[in-house]
Amino acid sequence: MAGFGGTCRVAAVLVFTAWIALTALTRLLRPVPNGCVMTYMYPTYIPVSTPKNVSSDRYALFLYHEGWKQIDFHHHLSNLNGVPVLFIPGNGGSYKQVRSLAAESFRAYQNGPLEPTFYREASTAFSVNELEGFSIPSRYGRMLDWFAVDLEGEHSAMDGRILEEHTEYVVYAIHRILDQYKESHLARSKGRAQSSDNLPSSVILVGHSMGGFVARAALVHPGLRKSAVETILTLSSPHQYPPIALQPSLGQFFSHVNEEWRNGYKTGLSRTSSAKLSNVVVVSVAGGIHDYQVRSKLASLDGIVPSTHGFMVGSSSMKNVWLSMEHQSILWCNQLVVQVAHTLLSMVDPLNGQPFLSSQKRLFVFAKMLQSAVPQSLSWVAPVSGVKPPNLIASGNKEASDLQQKDSLSCPPSLQWTSDGLEKDLHIQLNSVTVLAMDGKRRWLDIKKLGSNGKGHFVFVTNLSPCSGVRIHLWPEKDHSSEQNGVPASKKIVEVTSKMVQIPAGPAPKQVEPGSQTEQPPPTAFLLLSPEEMSGFRFMTTSVAPRPTISGRPPPAASMAVGQFFNPEEGTSALSAARIIGSSYIPEEIFLKEDHPLALNLSFSVSLGLLPVILSLRTAGCGVKATGDQLEAEKNKLCKLRCFPPVALAWDPVSGLHIIPNIYSETLVVDSSPALWDSHQGTERSTVLVLADPHCSYEVSLRVSLSAAASRFFLLYSSQILGFMIAVMFFGLMRQSSAWEHDSSVPSVLSAIESNLRLPRAFLFLCFIPVLLFLAFLVFTREQNPPLGTFLLVTMMCYIVANGFTILLILSSKLILYVAAILHVFIKRRWQSWEDGTQSMIVRHFLTLSLPFQSLKIIKNNPSIIVAFATIPLVCLVHPAIGLGVLLLSHAFHAHSTLCSFLAASFRSITQKKDLYKSMGDNIILPENKQDGLEQLLPMDDSPTSVKSFTDCQLEVFDCWHGIMILHLLATLMFAPSLVAWLQRIGMGQNFPWFVDSVLCVGTILHGLFGSPPNVSCISFKLPGRRGRDVGLSFLYLVAGYYSFVSSMALAPYRALYALAIIGFICFASRIIETRSTRTY
Repeated sequence: MAGFGGTCRVAAVLVFTAWIALTALTRLLRPVPNGCVMTYMYPTYIPVSTPKNVSSDRYALFLYHEGWKQIDFHHHLSNLNGVPVLFIPGNGGSYKQVRSLAAESFRAYQNGPLEPTFYREASTAFSVNELEGFSIPSRYGRMLDWFAVDLEGEHSAMDGRILEEHTEYVVYAIHRILDQYKESHLARSKGRAQSSDNLPSSVILVGHSMGGFVARAALVHPGLRKSAVETILTLSSPHQYPPIALQPSLGQFFSHVNEEWRNGYKTGLSRTSSAKLSNVVVVSVAGGIHDYQVRSKLASLDGIVPSTHGFMVGSSSMKNVWLSMEHQSILWCNQLVVQVAHTLLSMVDPLNGQPFLSSQKRLFVFAKMLQSAVPQSLSWVAPVSGVKPPNLIASGNKEASDLQQKDSLSCPPSLQWTSDGLEKDLHIQLNSVTVLAMDGKRRWLDIKKLGSNGKGHFVFVTNLSPCSGVRIHLWPEKDHSSEQNGVPASKKIVEVTSKMVQIPAGPAPKQVEPGSQTEQPPPTAFLLLSPEEMSGFRFMTTSVAPRPTISGRPPPAASMAVGQFFNPEEGTSALSAARIIGSSYIPEEIFLKEDHPLALNLSFSVSLGLLPVILSLRTAGCGVKATGDQLEAEKNKLCKLRCFPPVALAWDPVSGLHIIPNIYSETLVVDSSPALWDSHQGTERSTVLVLADPHCSYEVSLRVSLSAAASRFFLLYSSQILGFMIAVMFFGLMRQSSAWEHDSSVPSVLSAIESNLRLPRAFLFLCFIPVLLFLAFLVFTREQNPPLGTFLLVTMMCYIVANGFTILLILSSKLILYVAAILHVFIKRRWQSWEDGTQSMIVRHFLTLSLPFQSLKIIKNNPSIIVAFATIPLVCLVHPAIGLGVLLLSHAFHAHSTLCSFLAASFRSITQKKDLYKSMGDNIILPENKQDGLEQLLPMDDSPTSVKSFTDCQLEVFDCWHGIMILHLLATLMFAPSLVAWLQRIGMGQNFPWFVDSVLCVGTILHGLFGSPPNVSCISFKLPGRRGRDVGLSFLYLVAGYYSFVSSMALAPYRALYALAIIGFICFASRIIETRSTRTY
């Protein structure tokens, strides 16, 4: 390395990388908070017979039965009459994981649908014409028959061959299930004429993890029957990219399936022909921030399935769930499992007992059951794609009036109140309205008066149940008459109660005895109205039901409701990137005075998925002055009694909504993936809406959580870092090859990497040029491009961290090689000294007997032949990682041999110099610049003008072998996950590796055999053009580094193996050409 400055650069990169890695590891090893309720069941798994002509006998198909009684399997199979659902387990999963979903589906069918108010809360964007005649059934038409495939717990996320085999068996399982229903129908009929119209013609697929992708792959399999699958539900399944994008065949399989899906929704050339997947609906459920294996970005369907046929929803955004959950918890979390069970049952048409034929109806059911209306309500706070706030004003014509009557904003007729139910009216003169009990009163608010001075927005929070506990109406004018018949549309009263959306509530305050309220209860619903929605209306009323509720359910122990007209600009705080980063050292403080806006809009210019923020709210006062500690405690009790607990709603365009009730100190994280190549403008920002009681003042503190930021960095960009490590090695080998080609001193790999980190020239040339080229490519090929600033910053950090990990790998391997070589030389010198001083005839006789083995020198002189014959069959017939492992051993042997030669020559030179000094006497003065023994053994810099000695040549050869070994070690690690999956299948029958993997590994082997130091000078060719310059292997390494860099930014690090293989084939071709040319002359 170039002196002290180079050492400092390497040390700084190492310290930065180690700090991020250790901080992230500490955070990721913490227990994941889990608010899920366990699901219990009485499972029985009935095997479904498999015909003898099925090629794959390692897998199996089972039918689930819920119940503790023993049953006759054959009789149960003969009476199948439900809707078939096939569960596909994921990576390392078991068919028994179907038990939670199947058990809750059985209970849901027995108990019936959810209450009607649940279905009214969710909102969708479908037109009335598309869903004419659709209604939620009062009873489910038919139960679900849950099947599950036993895939032997194989790791399908690690190997493309396993994923393909799983796809083929799932296709067979779908056909077998449909055939089983026909066999059951024939067994029940027994010669009697029975209609077969109600036999299922399609199977609903539910996949977890990689099972969800297998479900989509099965749908585009050429052997699948037409219309055999029309509905797919995936749970924490990757759709965009593989979770471990290392194996080339796995990445190609993903790309092939996604391309088939994109083409499947395109209409054919004929106008009458419909798209292949036009009737297929896909819904993806993501686990959220606690799912470390499949991020929400991977689970997204954007660019694969159009919004008219599917969507992605996060578990934290689902009504009655509101939880982020880890990868396995999503299978048994009772809150989510119940929602999924009722959703699938609601898709069954009560007329024929089969799923709706219309894809729009099925998608409507999914949206009604899984999507919350909170994002639509927040559309004026943060941009929500495809969501526009509805205009509540009637236009005066009959068509608009009819549409408005069909709107779902009014309460059901069964919950209509009579005018006698309200005791008296209250007229509110302030901007805020407060309800502390179910007093049965109606409160009037003058929209024109209270909404003046810019306070045109209205927010309302409550823990009362909409419709049964509280109702809100908009009035064109003050008219106590509730009669609406004959009134023009522009004069009608509009109810907006059902526009109120429910949110999860925190723990309710404990009461020592009934009526002894000590704290304000948390809100369970809120309503946001913009000026456009209240346009044309003069008054608003909030009607509270009397305590004897009309819904038949007990009212809450403590009641609360707070409404306010406010100006959004007064409650908006925009935090720039500089303020957010600076908050890691000095927290940002915001003080909210009393009578502040109830809705506080915090806008973060940096995504909370990249820089999570710790938000703290401390109650500073509630209109009570206190002096002394005792009075301070009393003030806190009074403030808790007066003000409801704050609620935070974090919104992200990718992952959706994340709600945190009772927030006083919490880390705000969203599962977004900013700074990726396919990120859109706006994804680098996050919006947080805080609902805080305006009667209290708060001290708000914001501070970046560095540990959470480090963990998110590794979760999001680990695949990019690995690809950048290969690019770093290509750039390092470029330096070495350039020095070898110019016959100058060859630097070590560490020195080459350090040179590439120098600012500004080398770093800009190797880091920023590929980024700019990639961005230029995106500008001409895509309509939307990632945010430039965030993309550059994150890419640069990934590149620096990749350099740090590469340096750490180099130092570790170099230490091991040096220790082994020093021990080898030491033992060999001891052995030689003992051999020279021994006159034993036994030793001489032993050496004489070993002379016949000298014929093995022919192998030693031609090691490439042996390595080629050993490695190429392994990568083509067994597994690529095994063949590359043998190649690594060959590299280690060559590096060890050259290092031993260097150390032996150095020891010999030191001994000779010592003997010379002793023979000349002790009065010889040594030169001042003489190096000590350690510096001679581990030289770091060579004089460019000195003549290379034998030791210098050996050290340079070792450095070259060391660099190639590290590069091939990274290539081998890319096949390590596949090797783990391959080892699991030993004894169960193996197939040959995929052709693309074998070809790439053969190219890597050729690079190791013919791209080694003695062969570098023979690789030279001329660039096309009149003035094309001669270039060598260093130019190939530069291009390969750029390609690996760009591929890593495109989240396809496995493509770096393409560049490595091409270099290997070029080296092989150059060696053949050189050999033929030598023979010719």
